[in-house]
Amino acid sequence: MMIFQFYYFCIYFAIGSTSSLLSVYFKDQLHLTTSQIGLLMSLSPIVTIFSQPLWGMLSDLTQNPKKMLLIGQFSSILIALMYSTVNSFSILVIMVILLAISQSALIPLSDSISLTYIQKIGGNYGSIRLFGSIGFAVAALISGELAKSYGLIVIFYIFAFLLFVGILIGFLLPSATPTTKKTSVIKGLPYLLKQKKFVLFLFFAFVVFGPVNANNTYFGLYIQNLGGTLTGVGIAFLISAGSEAPFMQYAKRLISRFGMYNILLLSAGVSALRWVLYFTEPPLILVYVSSISQGLTVGLFIPAALQYVKQLAPQELQSTAVTLYASFGLGLGAWFSTFIGGYLSDYYSIHAIYILFALLSFIGVGIMLYLKSTSKIPSKEEIAS
Repeated sequence: MMIFQFYYFCIYFAIGSTSSLLSVYFKDQLHLTTSQIGLLMSLSPIVTIFSQPLWGMLSDLTQNPKKMLLIGQFSSILIALMYSTVNSFSILVIMVILLAISQSALIPLSDSISLTYIQKIGGNYGSIRLFGSIGFAVAALISGELAKSYGLIVIFYIFAFLLFVGILIGFLLPSATPTTKKTSVIKGLPYLLKQKKFVLFLFFAFVVFGPVNANNTYFGLYIQNLGGTLTGVGIAFLISAGSEAPFMQYAKRLISRFGMYNILLLSAGVSALRWVLYFTEPPLILVYVSSISQGLTVGLFIPAALQYVKQLAPQELQSTAVTLYASFGLGLGAWFSTFIGGYLSDYYSIHAIYILFALLSFIGVGIMLYLKSTSKIPSKEEIAS
């Protein structure tokens, strides 16, 4: 189990080193406009919608997810090092797309291997995944400090180094193939899209989790706008990402006590209030304190959402259902919020981004209230019929 924990720490440390400061790099180092930054950052989630299923298909075809994971890591290292040498906006577009394709293999294939391993030996996925949150949080702080001393370009070297360490650890991970036969997204789509509750939940993920992911793009710029330094950006990400770990550790217990609907409703409501607060231009210290709320909106949202999706979908379509959920929340939702947010910031101010996020999250509250009011989840027998 410890080898997985160390592996997740390294992978999320690598991702965190760029996620927290890439928009700042575009602004301070390359002097791009906010709309250009929004366009570049919105490319990754939309590319991921198509590239993640491709990695999954290759993994199923080769029956060797570990091999495909190592390929994804190695290609990400090469692309990131090339990325650091590019100044042209048009070439940046290409590099963003290429890195999104290669990097999109890392999390789902890591999860596939770890979940298969856990199913064989027993264990708690949350106790592994929380090390990812810790790695992401620590990366934000350390990357900010190193960037202050050596320049923002250092984030690419940190990313490459930690992925290289991940490759070394990856050779020690157990080989794993899926224990159940997966149904393709294409075959599962017609059935799932006829389920009203499932479609509504996709929109819920779009409007609630999309802004949460898009915030990673603009949060660093927002902190700087309020007078924060690169170290301050690192501290903010440390607090927000670090708060996910304890909530993720106890997510199963909290969901069992309060129910999925209440946890998801709480996540949407807290997100909406957080974005409203940011729109009002609060003191920087209040932004740091409010960052703790990300533990609720991510640390509890992810396990509750996965549990909800799995209960709505039949066994043979659960992988398809999770893929669709990820596509709407991590893909389309993040793309929409990031893309529109960039233009709102250019035409008004960076604070306008957060009124968009708040409005979307309040829509999510309404959707979840409706789902809760019709909360009978169908039994497996009812789904099968």
